Amino acid sequence: MATTLVLWDIDHTLIETRGVGGEIYADAFQAVTGHPLKEMPALSGRTEPVIFREALKANGVTDTGDLYQQFAEEQARGYADRIDELRRRGRALPGAEDALRALAERDDVIQSVLTGNTRPAAEIKLRAFGLNSYLDFDSGAYGTDDDTRANLVKIARQRAKAAHGSRFDAAATILIGDTPNDVIAARDGGARVIAVASGSNSTSELAEAGADTVLEALTQTGQLLTAIHGGQHPK
Repeated sequence: MATTLVLWDIDHTLIETRGVGGEIYADAFQAVTGHPLKEMPALSGRTEPVIFREALKANGVTDTGDLYQQFAEEQARGYADRIDELRRRGRALPGAEDALRALAERDDVIQSVLTGNTRPAAEIKLRAFGLNSYLDFDSGAYGTDDDTRANLVKIARQRAKAAHGSRFDAAATILIGDTPNDVIAARDGGARVIAVASGSNSTSELAEAGADTVLEALTQTGQLLTAIHGGQHPK
């Protein structure tokens, strides 16, 4: 029976789209609003609906009430249409697949995602780099589930319990991300947090935010497994 729930952030933790994601966002924004995306709010560690509302405001667009749903569908379609380009220009970050594979070999671990992305976008991004097969997307939480990222921890726990029959408390839930916002979400949501300095934040910034463990990269697979399991061997 699974005793540990590992929740992965996606962008700059597992993958980088290297500009493709931004282009798809801008195209989807213009398609549903009729306005070019001239100004983009900060993305790091935030949920898609919040980012979209701020993008509307920053670009002087009035929401008719259903724009986000239209945008989400258009964005997912953009990722599906450009998945080959995403593979060419983007990448899985060093060590990401090795880390996912190592955890997938354990019978006591459920791996899923905790992300500001929509589920369709999350699945396509990870499929582009062959990482989707390691993850149980039904046990994850997504930007469309709640505006507040910390609340996604509880949602993921509930879904994992429903899917696998195990209860995951704070000690048994680990969020892995690359930003101080990921750290705050984990701590406020009641989870342990492993921060990886694979994005724009340094190891010292992630430590200052309160991460339980900070890694320079996912290539430190041994240290990652020790932080999760305390050096236990796979069951």
